[in-house]
Amino acid sequence: MEPAGASPVAALLASPDTFEGPVVCVLSGGNVDPVLLQRVLRHGMSAQGRYLAVRLRLTDRPGALATLLGVLSGVDANVLDVSHVRTDPRLGLSEVEVELHLETKGPAHCAEVGQCLRDAGYTVIP
Repeated sequence: MEPAGASPVAALLASPDTFEGPVVCVLSGGNVDPVLLQRVLRHGMSAQGRYLAVRLRLTDRPGALATLLGVLSGVDANVLDVSHVRTDPRLGLSEVEVELHLETKGPAHCAEVGQCLRDAGYTVIP
């Protein structure tokens, strides 16, 4: 059960189209737990096109992840989270799958990040 103070936020997350804007929920340390606050922030970033999740496969060799992160740094994408998987049966012996969660500057920057990855020879997995 969520705290009573978080109910408006939970309602907005569950059914955002049922409210006619502008809508404001007061968020303070006393009425929102940290996990819910993280969900609210990521939801807002995603709605503004400032959050991008991408998956791709790399050759499993020293420096491959560092090279990828360098490409993202060059396009000014902020890496929030990296998942590095080697044990999926869909992967070849010399492959690794990487999932990245990125903070971007908006929809145009998301497109720029995607194009930069393609230009660098990476294939984004849908």
